[in-house]
Parts: sequence; C-alpha cells; structure tokens
Amino acid sequence: MADDEGAGLRDRLSKQGEEALGKLASDLLENPLINSAIGRAFTAREKAVQAQEAAMGALNLPSAADIDRLTRRLRTVSNRLEGIEEAIDRLQEGVDRLSAKLGSDAALVDRLAALEGQLAKLTHDVSHVSDAIDAVPPPVPREQERLAVDETPAPRPARKRAAAKKKS
Repeated sequence: MADDEGAGLRDRLSKQGEEALGKLASDLLENPLINSAIGRAFTAREKAVQAQEAAMGALNLPSAADIDRLTRRLRTVSNRLEGIEEAIDRLQEGVDRLSAKLGSDAALVDRLAALEGQLAKLTHDVSHVSDAIDAVPPPVPREQERLAVDETPAPRPARKRAAAKKKS
C-alpha cells in the first residue's frame, strides 16, 4: 500500500509541476518584453549565420549548406551512374546471347551469305538499268522527221488568212 501511495503522490507532484511549468511558459510568452527579446535573439542568430557564410565565402571555404548540397548532388550522380551501369550490363547480356545464337547456327550464317549474294546481284542489275535509262536515245532518221513535219500542215496566222481572203 505504501507503494500505491508513493506512486499516487509522485503522479500528483508531476502533474502539478507540469501545470506550473506550462503556466510559467505561457506567462513568459505573453510578456511583451520576453517576446521581443526572443525575437531579437532569433534575428541576431540569423545575422550571425549570414556573417559566418560571408566570412567563409571570403576565405573561399564551403559552408555546411554547401557541403550538404554537394553531398546530395553526389548521391544523385552516383544513383544515375549505377542505373547506367545496370543498363550497360543488360545490353551486354543481350549482345552476348545474340552473338552466341548467331555463332552456333551455321544455317543462319549460310542464309545470310546467300542473301548478301542476291543483294550484290540486284545492285549490279540496278546499275545496268540505271545506265540504260541515262543513255541518250539514238537520233530519229531524217525521213521520219519529214514525215512527221509533212503530215501536219503548219497553221497559218490569223492576219495572213484575213489578208488572203481580201485578195481573193
């Protein structure tokens, strides 16, 4: 029972102490003099931090914020580099599988050689056709030129027809 009374007394004292501390903190924060002093202390702290950064910058020394930014940037670069390494490994595995498949399949190699031969033949045939297209056609014989000219009478200009009608 003595333990129960001691625990109860301890709880009451801790509650009363918490209430007293809470009331004291509340009274201090409501006091304009204390409130302004806290504000001035935070302002002075901010100015001290700015002065420290300026002094370190003048000495060309990095600040803690600079080192933190650099650390974060290095982590980002490291993560990206790991991703690139993984992608290269996957690509290498694919190339290895493909080369193993191509190297072991002799029929595929023979088929590729046959296709290369056909492609060379087609290229040769296309070059001959291209040469034939670029060749100048032979000139038309003179007799055929006359026939083409003689078959269609030349049109007479309208003035000459009108003059010919007046004369007749």
